Amino acid sequence: MPARTRKLIGSMAIVAFLVLYMALVATLAERLPPSKAVQLVFFVIAGVAWGAPLIPLISWMSRGR
Repeated sequence: MPARTRKLIGSMAIVAFLVLYMALVATLAERLPPSKAVQLVFFVIAGVAWGAPLIPLISWMSRGR
């Protein structure tokens, strides 16, 4: 598969994943207790955790022929 096609598919997959991830995080955030400490920990983890599932996809996108 040509690199341009991989990058196009990967870019669309990243956008779709991020939209779904944001919806999931927002839904879960509504159910958190009103404690500021709990919310802080949740959003720190959620803010960093989105990158881990995308690492294999980004690696696939940047592979050579």
